[in-house]
Amino acid sequence: MMAVEYYDFGPHKIHHSTVFYTNNLSFAFVNLRPAYLHVLICPKREVKRVADLTDDETTDLWLIAKKLGRQLETYHKASSLTFCIQDGPQAGQSVPHVHIHILPRKSDDYENNDDIYDDINEKEKELNRALQVDIERKDRSIEEMAIEADEYKKFVI
Repeated sequence: MMAVEYYDFGPHKIHHSTVFYTNNLSFAFVNLRPAYLHVLICPKREVKRVADLTDDETTDLWLIAKKLGRQLETYHKASSLTFCIQDGPQAGQSVPHVHIHILPRKSDDYENNDDIYDDINEKEKELNRALQVDIERKDRSIEEMAIEADEYKKFVI
C-alpha cells in the first residue's frame, strides 16, 4: 500500500512528513506554529465535534494521547501535561476537525498557569489562517517540521 502524501485536517492538508504516528483511525502531527511546544492528534475521518466521534475513535484518540503524552513528557523533560480540545467555534475551535492538543509543561512556563489557554486559542486562529495560504508560508518549513516528527517517530507508542 502506498503511503499518503497528505492527511486531511478539516479543509486543510497536512504533509505526511509532519505526521509522526498513524493507525487505521487516527494520526498525530507536529504543530505549524509552536509558540509553545505541542503536538496534535485527530481522527482520520473528518469529524467536527466530539459527540460525533464513534466509540472506537474516542477510545483510540485518548489511548494515543495517554501513551504519547507520557513519552513527550519524558522526551522534553517536562513535569506535567496539558490536554486540550476546543469543541465547536464558540469554544475556540477554528479548524472544524476534532483534535487534541498535547502540551508538555514545565515549572514556571507560564506566570499564570491558565494563560496557556489564551495562547492555545490564539495559536488555533493562527494555525487556521496559516493553513489557508500556499505551502510556501513564513511559518516553520515542512523540512523543519519533518525533523521534529522524525525525532518523535523514534519513541512513539
